[in-house]
Amino acid sequence: MAAQPGRRGRADAEEPAAAERGLFQDEDSCSDCSNHDKPGSNLQSFVPEGKTHFPEIFQTSQLLFYERFRAYQDYILADCKASEVREFTAEFLEKVLEPSGWRAVWHTNVFEVLVEVTDVDFAALKAVVRLADPYLCESQVSSFTLECMNELLDLKEHRLPLQELWVVFDDSGVFDQTALAIEHVRFFYQNIWRSWDEEEEDEYDYFVRCVEPRLRLHYDILEDRVPSGLIVDYHNLLSQCEESYRKFLNLRSSLSNCNSDSEQENISMVEGLKLYSEIEQLKQKLKLIENPLLRYVFGYQKNSNIQAKGIRPNGQKVMHVVSSTMMTGLLRSLLRDRLSQELCKEETEIQFHSDPLSAINACYEGDTVIVCPGHYMVHGTFAIADSIDLEGYGLPDDIVIEKRGKGDTFVDCTGVDIKISGIKFIQHDAVEGILIIHRGKTTLENCVLQCETTGVTVRTSAEFLMKNSDLYGAKGAGIEIYPGSKCTLSDNGIHHCKEGILIKDFLDEHYDIPKISMVNNVIHNNEGYGVVLVKPTIFSDLQENVQDETEENRALKVPTSEEADTAERIDLEELIQCATGKMELYARSSLSEQVEGNCEIVNELVAASTQKGQMKKKRLSELGITQADDKLMSQEMFVSIVGNQFKWNGKGSFGTFLF
Repeated sequence: MAAQPGRRGRADAEEPAAAERGLFQDEDSCSDCSNHDKPGSNLQSFVPEGKTHFPEIFQTSQLLFYERFRAYQDYILADCKASEVREFTAEFLEKVLEPSGWRAVWHTNVFEVLVEVTDVDFAALKAVVRLADPYLCESQVSSFTLECMNELLDLKEHRLPLQELWVVFDDSGVFDQTALAIEHVRFFYQNIWRSWDEEEEDEYDYFVRCVEPRLRLHYDILEDRVPSGLIVDYHNLLSQCEESYRKFLNLRSSLSNCNSDSEQENISMVEGLKLYSEIEQLKQKLKLIENPLLRYVFGYQKNSNIQAKGIRPNGQKVMHVVSSTMMTGLLRSLLRDRLSQELCKEETEIQFHSDPLSAINACYEGDTVIVCPGHYMVHGTFAIADSIDLEGYGLPDDIVIEKRGKGDTFVDCTGVDIKISGIKFIQHDAVEGILIIHRGKTTLENCVLQCETTGVTVRTSAEFLMKNSDLYGAKGAGIEIYPGSKCTLSDNGIHHCKEGILIKDFLDEHYDIPKISMVNNVIHNNEGYGVVLVKPTIFSDLQENVQDETEENRALKVPTSEEADTAERIDLEELIQCATGKMELYARSSLSEQVEGNCEIVNELVAASTQKGQMKKKRLSELGITQADDKLMSQEMFVSIVGNQFKWNGKGSFGTFLF
């Protein structure tokens, strides 16, 4: 009988035997060790690698997400505070851990050695051990003799952290619970626990606030659901935060030993405040990535490292023809319809390729790639850094480029002026979107995009023009439009995605609201909204209308660089506070979704632009900075949203996500 989730105290009425029976009870679980009707262990084992012949140890590191989730939620942490984690963990171990009589491999970064456990200090989460007989040790250096290891254990008083012990396999099943319990402790302190957790708000929701999102992120990474760039960002932020927190603790410790009136203490306090502010910002960025919803909304600013080749050294432009098999009839058609036109203008070199990826990689500035009918399988990224034309010769359904493999991106655009037309792109096993425009202008015409994650991502400062195309199948948004970008959508179909179009309006980089033109598009059958605007929560004190602006403008004060930097820091701090606050998603109801959807989107975007300008003006005025020319503070937006149809979207034509 499994224990019910809930807060557990020291006087918990649950018996140890009941905890053992219910801890990992699940009929479908391969790690189920609660079925005592069957003799023997239900866990797998493996032999440690190396020259030393260690005995087999329990294989517990491959537990599924729901197994760990259930263990932490129901049996280990429940609804404890961060300050109670160690106490609750010790209480859990007392119920399920064998106090002695088992062997383990003590594993460190330098050596592995076989030990016997004679006792367990549950409160300290440590085991009392002695070296096993015979002595077995695997070391990267030859200096760890039996005498040296005994001296090391004496220094440690023969007490070792439980998470450094890997339980030796026993097929009787007696030590299954012990092996699993230690695995959960080890995993928690390696992947979930942060050294600063105890200094966070000590509320009864540590599992919900910290454990669950970090656990989900860990498994999302394992299952290739997080872009590689975001993973690198997360680990870098984590390392920076740990290093800054270590410096902060050392500084705080030194302050406690200083004279209260010393000059050194005043300097150290200033340094401490700077470190504290830095740590808080790093922690909030980590939380954005750990939260699956905010991770999806905010993404990350990936900087493409693609370098443009420029014009060929000889100044010539090349036409690349792609065909898996070139037949005489196809060649005659190409000569009649396409090549003869180019050849008449000037002498042009023609190169033939069997796959489109090799043609793209061979391109220089101004080249043209013509893809003949066929189904092409590619395993790399289309990295387009120069201004080229990529066009299909025929109908899109006859010219299919399908991507296999778990690469981050399908088509990656950084060129000044890229044109893609007449091709169908199919994406599989993806982590990122099917098309990403980092900078420059990309035109997509008469194409079909069959997506897997997000569809098209238009990064800040990029321009995207999409005409007469069809986009569907995205598990995220069909099109993501970043601040400061320009997006023109005309006569397209966007359907069967999680969201149709997602417009990002957050303030972390102080970019303008994107310039958007949507004309005669059909946005239908999306799981959520046809169009979603993401914007920060506007506090009530920032929503008030700015009155008597002419009087404000008379007192012109040019901001210094220091004041401007201060204003930017305030913007970032308010963003972080907003992003970790409550979120609300709502839709504006409409009696006539297709007719009123266009006006609704325009009104909301204009309102968001006005509020954004008022927020920044108010922040600057609080710093004593005013601006004579209101255009410098306002977020001018070009919006043309007419003739679009919104049909059968799960939550309506338009919604707003507040963060």
